[in-house]
Amino acid sequence: MNPNQKSKSESFDVCQIRADFPILRQKVHGKPLVYLDNAATAQKPSLVIDAITRYYAEENANIHRGVHWLSERATIAYEAAREKIRNFINATSVQEVIFTRGTTESINLVASSWGAKNLREGDEVLISAMEHHSNIVPWQMICQQTGARLAIIPINDRGEIQLDDYEQMLSPAVKLVSIVHISNALGTVNPVKQMTDLAHKHGALVLVDGAQSVPHIKVDVQWLDCDFFAFSGHKLFGPTGIGVLYGRKEILNGMAPYQGGGDMIRSVSFEKTLYNDLPYKFEAGTPHIAGGIGLGAAIDYLSAMDIKAAHLYEQDLLTYAIGSLKDIQGLTIVGDAADHAGAISFVLNGVHPHDIGTVLDQDGIAIRTGHHCCQPVMERFGISATARASLAFYNTREEINVLTAGIHNVMEIFS
Repeated sequence: MNPNQKSKSESFDVCQIRADFPILRQKVHGKPLVYLDNAATAQKPSLVIDAITRYYAEENANIHRGVHWLSERATIAYEAAREKIRNFINATSVQEVIFTRGTTESINLVASSWGAKNLREGDEVLISAMEHHSNIVPWQMICQQTGARLAIIPINDRGEIQLDDYEQMLSPAVKLVSIVHISNALGTVNPVKQMTDLAHKHGALVLVDGAQSVPHIKVDVQWLDCDFFAFSGHKLFGPTGIGVLYGRKEILNGMAPYQGGGDMIRSVSFEKTLYNDLPYKFEAGTPHIAGGIGLGAAIDYLSAMDIKAAHLYEQDLLTYAIGSLKDIQGLTIVGDAADHAGAISFVLNGVHPHDIGTVLDQDGIAIRTGHHCCQPVMERFGISATARASLAFYNTREEINVLTAGIHNVMEIFS
């Protein structure tokens, strides 16, 4: 790869973007930080940090129930964030936007609330062989409780869904398909629109795990036509501990509350409790107010950006990174899907991934090593772990060059 070749997206000023992220200015072990662990969590722009600080310094109060000035300000800011999220993913109503702690809780909510009511012995839930543990374990648990069966859609050697097999697995017994949009371990972008259309033809609902997709591609839940969509704030340049479950209003209305107490009630007596309307029916207790406001600020930040230029820049950077890593003898990329985004997993001959990560850290390079909460993926490829570099729009070609030089250093140390 030619490091001097210009990016396809010249309108995207990565230097200006990097200036918005204070953590990127620091050094690690005396070296400039090269942060390539964005699939685990993305860094936060000053706009988000300032919004959270402002809430605690100027607006801190509980929401919805207070009549005093602080409570009203906090409530307005929190509910404004919900509207920003609705617009960002193109949901039809704020009633379809439920705040959770993240993708994991969102999937657990659907499994527990929808699954407990709708799954029976003889029914099937389909997931793929590339799923994160958070999209495996909740379905295992609810299948054990209900007698339903969990079936696995196979993937090929490139890390792609085998669509012919998927279509053959669809039957009237399949009640729900729960599929990752972009794999955190392989970077594969799944054809979820096509998969959703096929599932609906057979009467099945579809949940999309969008934890990795919302930071990288434009998501329109109405166009996808999915029934549920889950994502986490911290991967979208927002705070930790906040996430979103989108669900079709007519489906959510038919689901029982996930937890009890607090804001999910309309009235309570010892004889009977009446539940609140959507979305509050699924939001028990005091929510992560600062997190919701911070996530709204993250969406403000993204909305002010030329998002098409950012995505084009990031895709160009990904192509450059893959090409650079493929040129390294002894390095094998795990997952070579035709439609790829976000993450690059790799192994080095004779070097354990943890050793790769440890040596790179001494050069200020932050990557992820391990099974990435995707042990079945590792088993599918006959390995125990990988090293993973995952990109965001604030990364640069120079950082990719530092990564490749660092990997050469690893190989010299362990040769």
